[in-house]
Amino acid sequence: MTQHPTQSPQFFLTAPSPCPYLEGQFERKVFTHLVGDKAPEMNDLLTQGGFRRSQNIAYRPACESCRACVSVRILAQEFEPSRNMRRVIQHNTDLVGAMHDAQPSTEQYSLFRSYLDARHRRGGMSDMTVLDYAMMVEDTHVDTKIIEYRRRGPDTFITGKGHGELIAVALTDKMADGLSMVYSYFNPDFEDRSLGTFMILDHIARAKAMGLPHVYLGYWVNGSRKMNYKMRFMPQEHLGPKGWERYDHEAVSR
Repeated sequence: MTQHPTQSPQFFLTAPSPCPYLEGQFERKVFTHLVGDKAPEMNDLLTQGGFRRSQNIAYRPACESCRACVSVRILAQEFEPSRNMRRVIQHNTDLVGAMHDAQPSTEQYSLFRSYLDARHRRGGMSDMTVLDYAMMVEDTHVDTKIIEYRRRGPDTFITGKGHGELIAVALTDKMADGLSMVYSYFNPDFEDRSLGTFMILDHIARAKAMGLPHVYLGYWVNGSRKMNYKMRFMPQEHLGPKGWERYDHEAVSR
């Protein structure tokens, strides 16, 4: 019987472009395609190796003169919320997240546009159309879910779903060793709810309930203020030359 070897993924390198996080730096990325029956397994391996997913592409930084981007994952089973985080949870007890298969909707896109227009008007995603958004959600060959957050209703404890307007959304990959938060957005009118923090806390709770050890947050960029929030979720591990190592930082604010 003839055996055909498993096809190895091909990796490509992007041209240099201005870094969106650090002024004066240029970024390059190495990437490969996540397609076919082996995509879920490959996504697990690459995410554990510091890659992130965008549609059917897995990528990681390959910058020539900078190593500021560091892959971060929360140790979900050991995590305990700080006093401030408990306040965030309490402030959002009227919300419930329902996990669905990755399917886009016009309601999601409307919220997505409101979020971009309020928070990232000049960002790289600012001109995304409804078709672009649909591709971001649907173009996946891995186990991707949409979590929609709405206000609790009278039958929420029966159906597991919320009612009323869509407040926040998380696009999440379910992997063998954890949950990977691909992208999240929320209603900018509810700034006082700290919905970004709340969704991370909800993912940690979901990982705990599923018996999964990690919640992957993507990259922490040392020197970028917009990425500092990721350092609040301790304990966590950072990916370095020796692999994943526990990160301890006494200066992290509680």
